[in-house]
Amino acid sequence: MSTITFKRVNRSGVFWSRALWLLFGGLLVAALLGLGLWKVTQAVPRFMPGDARLNGGDPAKGALVFAAGDCASCHATPGQPDRLKLGGGQALASPFGTFRVPNISPDPVDGIGSWSPSDLANALIAGVSPDRQHYYPVFPYTNYTGMTLADVRDVYAYLRTLQPVPGRPPPHDLPLLFRFRRGLAFWKLLFFKEGQSEAVVTGEPVHDRGGYLVETLAHCAECHSTRNLLGAIKPSTRFAGGPDPEGTGFIPNITPSRIGGWSEGDIVRLLETGQTPNHGRVGSSMSDVVTNTAKLPRSDREAIARYIKSLPPRPTPHP
Repeated sequence: MSTITFKRVNRSGVFWSRALWLLFGGLLVAALLGLGLWKVTQAVPRFMPGDARLNGGDPAKGALVFAAGDCASCHATPGQPDRLKLGGGQALASPFGTFRVPNISPDPVDGIGSWSPSDLANALIAGVSPDRQHYYPVFPYTNYTGMTLADVRDVYAYLRTLQPVPGRPPPHDLPLLFRFRRGLAFWKLLFFKEGQSEAVVTGEPVHDRGGYLVETLAHCAECHSTRNLLGAIKPSTRFAGGPDPEGTGFIPNITPSRIGGWSEGDIVRLLETGQTPNHGRVGSSMSDVVTNTAKLPRSDREAIARYIKSLPPRPTPHP
């Protein structure tokens, strides 16, 4: 008579073995996801050191790019009259905290004197710092990204001619959540089109030059628009007005819905003198803009006026 034997199964051991494999698998998946997230959110420079396309800038042309870009209005050291002392330090209040404008003088320690042309190109066009961090879009690289390489190398050459200003501004004063710069990669995915401009090109030289000045160098939409909860421009309000970045008042609508009765000559005169057609004068941050546009050749002011007159009419959003 045969004997039937039964093998006793250690169910507890099987359970723990499976649990350990599940834990290991979960940790592996989490590690791979974390590695992928780290890769996706890294700031990637567009230009490598020694890029020959960025060599040989013209400082005289760069001075006009600098003026058109309104650089001194933010980067000049507050409390002194020289707009070319670019020690930074101005505080920019925002819903996300207070940003401090950096020193962009040629000082090799506190400014950008140690930067290469590719460092400046990456900052302006890719929004990436020399130490490969994302810049906050309070720096309008979202517009500067459309700059020509000729303008980048010219403004680099011009900046090198200015006086070094020692001293580093205080760091940004931001809530903990917004200090993690890698998170800006997701903002860029949503709202940043690297190397692209919002300018509408028609093939007409004066109009298209105006588009480049308005949409890229002068970044007019940055002030003359309303923003969404993430700080990006609402397309439906582009140039239709928005809250003053300084927190006082409302920047006006500059589409034909608001200034349709202005002639190109009226706009040219405003950009040179600050005088409006109704004998008023611009104020707030626009007075600084006029200080810069007055330095441009008249042909550039005419181009700006031509482009602004071509903007589609949009209703003014509620303040």
